[in-house]
Amino acid sequence: MRTTTLRLPEEKLKLLKAIAGYEGSSMSRIFEEMADEYIRRHHETMELLRIPGFLDECREGLAEIRQGKGKRLDERSR
Repeated sequence: MRTTTLRLPEEKLKLLKAIAGYEGSSMSRIFEEMADEYIRRHHETMELLRIPGFLDECREGLAEIRQGKGKRLDERSR
């Protein structure tokens, strides 16, 4: 396992150290758990981005919305 340095506000670091002490856990384990949770939360996004053309379609859709095009959610397709 590699070593890395993280920069955190002192207040957050103090809280994390207190939690680690209370749980009898290491700071490394806490950061590993946070990384695992972050990866889990973004897994679906990463899967969608693998679909060819998906990102371009999203960008085009946002551009249409900004131009006032498209349909509102309350408009039914007919």
